[in-house]
Amino acid sequence: MLRLYTNGCLDVHDRTESPNDLSVPIGTQVVLRQIQQAGQRGNAHPQGTVAEIVQTPHENQDGYMLRCADGTILNAPRAMFSLLKQVKRGPVGDSHEPSGRTDLHRFIVYRCVVGSQAYGLNRAGSDVDRRGVYVPPGELEWSLYGVPEQLENRETEECYWELKKFLSLALKANPNILECLFTPIVEECTEIGNVLRDKREIFLSKLVFQTYNGYVMSQFKKLEQDIRTRGEIGWKHAMHLIRLLLQGIETLSTGKVPVGIPQHREALLRIRDGQNSWAEINAWRLRLHRDFEEAYRTTKLPDAPDYEEANRLLIWARRRMAEVRLDS
Repeated sequence: MLRLYTNGCLDVHDRTESPNDLSVPIGTQVVLRQIQQAGQRGNAHPQGTVAEIVQTPHENQDGYMLRCADGTILNAPRAMFSLLKQVKRGPVGDSHEPSGRTDLHRFIVYRCVVGSQAYGLNRAGSDVDRRGVYVPPGELEWSLYGVPEQLENRETEECYWELKKFLSLALKANPNILECLFTPIVEECTEIGNVLRDKREIFLSKLVFQTYNGYVMSQFKKLEQDIRTRGEIGWKHAMHLIRLLLQGIETLSTGKVPVGIPQHREALLRIRDGQNSWAEINAWRLRLHRDFEEAYRTTKLPDAPDYEEANRLLIWARRRMAEVRLDS
């Protein structure tokens, strides 16, 4: 099952919050989910009563202290109340509301395989990571509820982005999204998916340099911290950071995203297997940063992606789905 929530009757229960959410601060107005008694002889406050949090749980105390309008103090665990602001909102803006009634898989327009299978770094037992795009019909897109930005199933390693979200990420040169567009392993591609693939070069720009470089630099700082505090690092993570630099350099040089880089397969797998020292990995990383800078100076990619063409693509796709019926 994708991580979508089923629909329920509209009541004071808030389907967008969880009893396990972070602590609710003092002063927050809440709504009781069921009858609460103020002590053994106190008044019973019905479901729907509005109260204010005056004390949060602390050690050896499970519940919140709530003050009702008549001054009565109640003790209630988190599961017994909802936040007033969310109760008033109801299901409006809750994108999971319509998805509980509709299988959004039906509107997937592009499904592909990324990850180790596409990189050429897979071994026996490697997962198959599927990604893609879905475009909901106008009836859902225009509704009060909206639609989820992504459909995710962690058990099967699947994730499908709503088209607008996908385009927004692609325009920022998000590596995961660009890999989706350039992967050689495509399992499903509708008319909209084909147009998206045909126009994939509009998302490539010099932003690749900033996005890839910035991410790798920040992550290597974390790896350096791991070396200092624990004496070891996540070798697989280090491998993928080097892979990102190699892919970024070639993207700037060729104007294509090389999802698979077979010429570096063995060297990358040695990193994953912990066969290189940290000093060797970091030295390679620094050389690649210099190569990346040189590729940036000489690249023929534009300074920015083609926002207007991406916008036209989105509007065209929306129009294609405008008349699609949920019961068709």
